[in-house]
Amino acid sequence: MEKRKLKMGIVGGGKTGFIGAIHIRAAIMENLVELVCGCFSSNPEVSKESGRSWYLPDNRIYGSYTEMFDKEMELPEGERMDFVAIVTPNHLHFQPAMMALERGIHVVLDKPMTFSLEEAKLLKKKVDETGLVLALTHVYTGYPAVKEIKSRITKGDLGKLRRVYVEYPQGWLSERIELQEGNNAGWRTNPSTSGKAGCMGDIGTHAWHLCEYVTGLKVTEICAELNSFVDGRELDDDGAALMRMENGVKTLLSASQIAVGEANGLNIRVYGEKGGFRWKQMDPNILFFMQSGKPEEIIHIGNNSNLSPEALWNVRTPAGHPEGFMEAFANIYRNFSLTVLAGMFGEKPSAEMLDFPDVNDGVRGMQFIETVVKSGWSDSDKWTPWVD
Repeated sequence: MEKRKLKMGIVGGGKTGFIGAIHIRAAIMENLVELVCGCFSSNPEVSKESGRSWYLPDNRIYGSYTEMFDKEMELPEGERMDFVAIVTPNHLHFQPAMMALERGIHVVLDKPMTFSLEEAKLLKKKVDETGLVLALTHVYTGYPAVKEIKSRITKGDLGKLRRVYVEYPQGWLSERIELQEGNNAGWRTNPSTSGKAGCMGDIGTHAWHLCEYVTGLKVTEICAELNSFVDGRELDDDGAALMRMENGVKTLLSASQIAVGEANGLNIRVYGEKGGFRWKQMDPNILFFMQSGKPEEIIHIGNNSNLSPEALWNVRTPAGHPEGFMEAFANIYRNFSLTVLAGMFGEKPSAEMLDFPDVNDGVRGMQFIETVVKSGWSDSDKWTPWVD
């Protein structure tokens, strides 16, 4: 089989959406992928207009994802889509993802992976049965600085880990803007479309995943408090969780979407017996390394020979040149695409290629939501065990 680019389809991501264009730009950044089809909206006219803006022919722009899967499967292999990106509200993740997997199509999904834990487990079962690849866009693990933290912790630079602080403040829901038009607050604050969690499902899952990713440890218990500060809002818009992790590590997670004036302030601090790291997503090219009795070390991310191979694999620019959210997003797509291509051509993907969030992260993300909601809305201050 002659090597070629992967052919991408998309569900959602139309001109009235929020994140779809970022998915497409990130997917094509490495020249491994081409967009060939899409159902960009449940509104056929919006879908058509959106597809044309990406210069797709009208016969590859669909009015429903069911039509898209049916019509694409009539095309020969090598012409039809190889994978689909699903960038819809949470309640519309499961069905198109399952339809894709049943047809032998690989999947990229926004987080959280599904509307419920039960749906997540069904997707995992199907992925395990088919051997197809499913990637989850926990984009912040795509940053080279985050790769560097993980690598150095794995090598033991911090010694035995003790404490993690991870915080994700936003302020965009400090007022009830879901009652207005022209924003994405409506479905995110509605339990029938978002699921059991609001803030904790939307951004708390990112903070949790970042914590587990860099430490390589799993959360085992949670003691949480959830809040709905804005009058009339059904789901949480703020919360905090004490988390016990494997190996005795203690974590404090805080997530808020009513932190007035905050934009996207994800940050993490990790401390061990020998030192600590701190990193801020809004200043992603700088990593701070602290050691007892020594000056603080500032690590500039870029094509820097002092970085780990894991970080360098995900670096595109020389040190000092801005590299941020789009590149981190593209790293998820690049590693996913290389893994799929390796499988298509009978090759074994490398560990670097396999370094992206997958269906197992998706199931654990839904378990995080289940556990934090159960603990957070309880009157008890007892610890809630994580149940796999």
